[in-house]
Parts: sequence; C-alpha cells; structure tokens
Amino acid sequence: MAPRDDVRARAGGPADPVPGGSAADPGPAGAARFGNPVQSLLHSYPSLGPFAVLVLACVVFDLFNSRFLGMANLSIMLQQVAVVGLLALGQTVIILTAGIDLSVGAAMILAQMVMAGLAVTNGCPVVLALAVGLLVALLTGFVNGFLVTRFHVPPFIGTLGTLGVFTAVGLKYANGQTLSPKPGSFLLWTGKIVTLGSFHITVGVLMMIALYLIVGYALGRTAWGKHVYAVGDEPEAARLTGINTARLLLSVYLVAGLVYGVAAWVQIGRVGDASTDISSTLNLDSITAVVIGGVSLFGGRGMVLGTLFGALIVQVFQNGLALAGVQDLYQQLAEGLLVIAAVSLDRWIRKVRS
Repeated sequence: MAPRDDVRARAGGPADPVPGGSAADPGPAGAARFGNPVQSLLHSYPSLGPFAVLVLACVVFDLFNSRFLGMANLSIMLQQVAVVGLLALGQTVIILTAGIDLSVGAAMILAQMVMAGLAVTNGCPVVLALAVGLLVALLTGFVNGFLVTRFHVPPFIGTLGTLGVFTAVGLKYANGQTLSPKPGSFLLWTGKIVTLGSFHITVGVLMMIALYLIVGYALGRTAWGKHVYAVGDEPEAARLTGINTARLLLSVYLVAGLVYGVAAWVQIGRVGDASTDISSTLNLDSITAVVIGGVSLFGGRGMVLGTLFGALIVQVFQNGLALAGVQDLYQQLAEGLLVIAAVSLDRWIRKVRS
C-alpha cells in the first residue's frame, strides 16, 4: 500500500456512530489476513474493549454494593472524573501523534492560579482573569510544541523539563496561598449543579462532554484530524504526502494547552478555590486514562471516546474499591495492573499490522 493510501486508511476508516475518530478498516482482504477475529475487531474499533471493561466493572461492583449504581453515587463519580477526563483529552491528542505530555498537571495548576490570582488578589474583572488564565495554558502548550518542533526535543524529555518550569512558576506566583473566589463568582460557575430529574451533575461535567464531542469531531471528520492520525502512524510517510508535520504538532500542543486551561477552570469550580496543593498524580492519571482507553502509546490509533471510557474506568475502580472498604494501597495496585493489561493488549492488537 502506498504511503498516501495508508494514511487515508489509518485516519479515515469507516464512519463511527460517535464522534471521536476512526481506526483503520482492515477491509475484506485485510480481515482474511488477520488470524484472530477478536484481534481484528479490537483493532478496527479501539473503544470497544474499554467499553466492555467499563460495563463489566460496573456490574461487578454493583453486585457487591447496591449503592454503586445509585443516582447519587453516579453523580459523584461524574463530578470527580471531570478534571482528569479533560486532562486526558488533551493528553490523547498528543499521544495520537506518538508524543506524550508530562507537564499536564503543572500547566493546569499554573493556569488556575493565574485565573484566581488576577480575580481575587489583583481585582481584575473575572472574565478578563479567566481569559488570561486560558492564554497562559495556551502558552504552556506553545512552549511544549516549540521545543518538540523547533529544537526537536523528544516529547518525554521536553515536557519533563517544562514540568519543573511550570511547577516552579506556579509556586512562585501563588506564593503559598490558597485563593478563594467570592461566592457567585463566574470562576465558580463550572461547579454549579445542574439537575436532570433525580440526576445531579455540574456545569464542568457538561463542558467536559462538550469538549469531547468537539475534539472527537475534529479528529474524525476534518483534515486536521486525519493528519494527526497520519503523523502518529508514520511521520515520514505523512511528510511525503505533503503534511507540514511541524505545524501540525505545534497545533496539537496548542489544542492540548487550551483544554488544560478549561480543566483549570473546572477544577476551581469543583473545589471552590485555587491551590497548588493538588494531587501529584494528575500526570499519571491522565496517561492512565488514555492507555486504558485503548489509545496506543505508539501513536496513530485510538479515539477520544475510548479515553472517556478509560477515565471512567479509573474512577469506577477507585469508587467501587473504596465502597468495598479496600485500602488505598490495593487501589493503586489495581490501577497499576489495569495499565499493564492495557499496554499488553495494545501490543497484541498492533500485531495485526505485521
């Protein structure tokens, strides 16, 4: 298959009922070549495996505790998954290009501290403070993308370096303070409860879902999205077809940075303040959600829908094990085993291409 045809097959594929990109369609000849039909199916629809795991986990945990699938607990889980889900969304776009971002948590913390600092400490209009915070998040994406595209720094090394830089800048700017916006502030709007019958979710959750739909559509239905898959699958072949890989990679990091900025806003609304004292596992959690969601760490395969399933799987396991009285130690063990299983499954699925 010519490089251009391979790019189209990897990026376009069959239309998927949910926006989020499409994986390669093996076609009749390819299907005959694949020895294992399950392997072929998971290769064509990367989100299918995570969805099955999510459903199975929900059923199992509900058998042990009837409260698990209650409306109240489901509402709590969705509210808790919003921030990690958004960080994982930005991470997904980068990983699809065979990159990685280790600075996601630091970028989000820096953006939220700028938002809250300008509004609370400096007395800036909230809308202006929010806009500047989003621009700061966009700038973090630009810095990462510039290092990768201009200086050809490997994404792992480049974002490891900016992790330290963004963390230091955020700590210096915050000066050890926890900033609390006034009640009713627009910065807290993302934490507003929306009631849907007996189901309660926040505006932040709705924003997360909206961004998944937007990014999913962009990846699955636009030339930009097809190029993202093409560059992640085979950068040299993508370059030979006329894709400006440097410009594309920079745009990917900018999109991710903007999503991190929205995550910062959602985080402020969820907890009611801005602080640098946030879970140090945000980077790991975002990568975990992406990997469990069936997005290949080697690039070029996966869907944002799978990432959403992956984030929900992590939250389901954490919540279900907590309700069962399992210690944090074993919750971390379960999450680690999930990651190992997901990576092993990805390696097995990718063998259909050989």
